[in-house]
Amino acid sequence: MSKLKIGIIGCGGIAHSKHFPALAKLSDEVEMTGFCDIVLERAKEAARQYGSADALVTADYKKLLEDKSIDVIHVLTPNNSHSFITVEALEADKHVMCEKPMAINYAEAKKMLDAANKTKKKLTIGYQNRFRSDSLVTHEACQNGELGDIYFAKAHAIRRKGVPTWGVFPDKEKQGGGPLIDIGTHALDLTLWFMDNYKPKLVLGSTYQKLKDNPMANMFGPWNPETFETEDSAFGLIKMENGATIFLEAAWALNMINPKEAQVTLCGTEAGAEMFGKAYLDEGYVVFNKADHNQLEQTQPSDAGGVFGFSGESTEQRDVEARQWIDAIKTGKDPMVKPEQAIVVTQILEAIYQSAKTGKVIEFD
Repeated sequence: MSKLKIGIIGCGGIAHSKHFPALAKLSDEVEMTGFCDIVLERAKEAARQYGSADALVTADYKKLLEDKSIDVIHVLTPNNSHSFITVEALEADKHVMCEKPMAINYAEAKKMLDAANKTKKKLTIGYQNRFRSDSLVTHEACQNGELGDIYFAKAHAIRRKGVPTWGVFPDKEKQGGGPLIDIGTHALDLTLWFMDNYKPKLVLGSTYQKLKDNPMANMFGPWNPETFETEDSAFGLIKMENGATIFLEAAWALNMINPKEAQVTLCGTEAGAEMFGKAYLDEGYVVFNKADHNQLEQTQPSDAGGVFGFSGESTEQRDVEARQWIDAIKTGKDPMVKPEQAIVVTQILEAIYQSAKTGKVIEFD
């Protein structure tokens, strides 16, 4: 089989930190033949580092979609452009990897899902935290029923002072929100995936902008309070149709000692599970707890032996994500992150924002 040809739309931070290096390791099977960015020089530099000799470089994403030789498009643009670029790419007969979140609201995410179903092309969303070793161990335990009925969970996405100061992160119009839609989306995706529960009933949410004027000691350097348009923290209480409850906490800046990001606490009838460690550095681990032999016990599994059936030099989440995505295209199987799952994440996040704005509980039809 010939190499899959991939076009990249958006050559900014997430492209360089995740997609480019991961795809470069699959050079025997893929080649990056198209690069687009509204700042043309960024696209040129990306092509110089990662592109094929004849790579197409442009500031107009439609040029990549018109190139019939390109098989796959990665949409790595600000959140408010995810939907229309993805829909156009699917309609241009391309498979699409779109970065998280799926879209800035449910209506736009629905357009993406409808386009994927109509065109029969593959669509996945960039929730790479599913591919961490601790996430895969936790998911396997849940699938095996080891936790029993999971009726309460916490989705953690808390930074003490970690406001991103680059790109369009503080821009509410382009991003659709702040930490809730940026990092809360990862924690919620993991939680729903572990619980295998995608039927929300109602949501109560709160958002705050309390620390925008206090940029001291930010891990990414001080931000400009005048351009900080989004919330700095958000919280949501989610009731599922089966009665289960999820508490979601997301913050770029919150005065607390022990932050957790893209991690989950699960409480079931048979056992519980809680994630610890530096998950963002692929150094996370999960501790299971239960009562057995008439005493309380907890176990911390080893992550030795590979990840998700893959072996090799790297088990970094970005590499495993890219590997399974390319395999899904080549084999015709579903990617691990399905758009039918990702759209529920977007639906709940939108409801939290709506609830915070109106002060009312948001109920789903």
